[in-house]
Amino acid sequence: LPRSMGSGESKVGSSAQSMEVTTVPTSPIAGQKPGTSGLRQKTKTFMSEHYLENFVQSTLDALVAEGVPVKGGTLVISGDGRYHNKTAIQIIIKMAAAAGVGRVWCGDHGLLSTPAMSAVIRTRSRGLAGMAPFGGFILSASHNPGGIDEDFGIKYNCENGGPAPEKVTNLIYTNTTTIKEYKLCCGLPEIDLSAPGSYTLGGGAFRVDVFDCVEDHMGLLQQVFDFGAIKALFAREDFSFVYDGMHGVQGPYAKKIFVDEFGAPASSLMNCEPKEDFGGPASASHGHADPNLTHAVELVARMGLNKEGREIETTSEPPVFGAAADGDADRNMIMGSRFFCSPSDSLAVIVANASCIPYFAAGLKGCARSMPTSCALDRVAEQLGIPYFEVPTGWKFFGNLMDSGTDAFPGKPVYTPFICGEESFGTGGDHVREKDGMFAVLAWLQILAAENPDPAKPIVGVGDVTKKHWEKYGRNYYARYDYEGVDKPAAEKMMAAMVEAQPALIGTTVDGMKIAKADMFEYHDPVDGSVSKNQGVRFIFESGSRFVFRLSGTGVAGATIRMYLEEYAAPDADLTKHAFDVVKPIADIALKISKLTEYTGRTEPSVVT
Repeated sequence: LPRSMGSGESKVGSSAQSMEVTTVPTSPIAGQKPGTSGLRQKTKTFMSEHYLENFVQSTLDALVAEGVPVKGGTLVISGDGRYHNKTAIQIIIKMAAAAGVGRVWCGDHGLLSTPAMSAVIRTRSRGLAGMAPFGGFILSASHNPGGIDEDFGIKYNCENGGPAPEKVTNLIYTNTTTIKEYKLCCGLPEIDLSAPGSYTLGGGAFRVDVFDCVEDHMGLLQQVFDFGAIKALFAREDFSFVYDGMHGVQGPYAKKIFVDEFGAPASSLMNCEPKEDFGGPASASHGHADPNLTHAVELVARMGLNKEGREIETTSEPPVFGAAADGDADRNMIMGSRFFCSPSDSLAVIVANASCIPYFAAGLKGCARSMPTSCALDRVAEQLGIPYFEVPTGWKFFGNLMDSGTDAFPGKPVYTPFICGEESFGTGGDHVREKDGMFAVLAWLQILAAENPDPAKPIVGVGDVTKKHWEKYGRNYYARYDYEGVDKPAAEKMMAAMVEAQPALIGTTVDGMKIAKADMFEYHDPVDGSVSKNQGVRFIFESGSRFVFRLSGTGVAGATIRMYLEEYAAPDADLTKHAFDVVKPIADIALKISKLTEYTGRTEPSVVT
């Protein structure tokens, strides 16, 4: 096959022999248990013999066992562009062919953001019989650093475009513990991913389509938002904009939407060239494509703040609006001139103003947040009179609520149109089944367009909208401390000790604050009836303030302890304080009760957001 093909071209493989299946003996590799975000390990681990192949074969076998129509079906394979992405795609294509898959779809250059993968699975077949994908492999470790010495990951998404449910991931893991062989079509040539094109192989038995990685996701977002109104906002002389792609997969999407569609100058885009190492150690973010105050260094400084969200002197006036994405573009950070909008506040503001977004114009039927996310959303939902839910961390829990009342869960209440989010910079709606960084940015731009109908009046920015929101609903002061790379057994002992101590602590007063409730969060899914236990240690004070501890599964080396801190201030209280200052006394209590320093040796968090 030729190495380069133009858009719309098609080539037919002449040799049916290329479809010969090779069976490779293997044995189980320990530790291939997928978490809430799939399987993540060091890149070199994924590059080691049999590692990727074992996991992919275990997944394909699990799907067949579950009755998924793998043979003759359509499978999507793409990733965030990190190191080993392109090589892994070629391997999975050969394994898909050996499993009898009929068609494979790939974004050009092997790129698809995580929300775009969901959009492709849900919409690209456009109703054509037999063409809808049965699922897709996303090659990403999300916001973790990329590169040969950094992290790689793989996640399987189902036919609804969302992460595989626990039933499937458990079966995948079981298969990894018993696997004896995997299969692939070694004779297949490598597919040129550099441009859109179609490849028909094995006398028509197998086909690979490479398509524009942006078109499906952007087309879906055009159905959700009023692009014309947002374009008019960009046309205002007093509106300025900056977007940081952090050298992740979002670059092509940012160029087509912000520059080509809205008319933003190309200079408004920062770090929007995808790189295999997300810029690497030499970059300002040190290759850590995580959109927060600590890692999005260039954007934060440009917006007039430091890593604590405090104002700094700038040589020029910061832009009116700033935003960033992580490596696979499912996360977002929203900023205004000298103003940081926390993810929890961002979610609450979007829900409160959702009626200005065409897709939600008739009103929301439901909303949800992860348990550690601040309760700001709850106050909005209560005033709007719409159902709201508190779920464990992990987007799959939102997916069930979005699919309630559909063919997947008939007879259950319908909660769509639906908006949800997490404090970990994830926001989304029911247009896809993943968090969607671009969705959040466009939602804010739509709100700003609605708040600025008259170009003759001063521009209303992110800070203005958020402060007006606080004046109506009050403010949930909030912060999260991350302790990364902690010894996992030590972290687990700390969590277990806290749970054991909880019953005796209820009703006691610590540093002037009385503990009203303390438990390990447990979620009873109202849609599928499942129960998810051990989802986070909670301490709730009589005042409504709280702190939460969780062990995160998104890291590769050691464990990450996340400590969440929250204090509510009513609309008539002082809403102008810095969040980190307000929650510091709660942090002191949390550290005292958890004995974190004693268990881990850590005296300072790695990141505060």
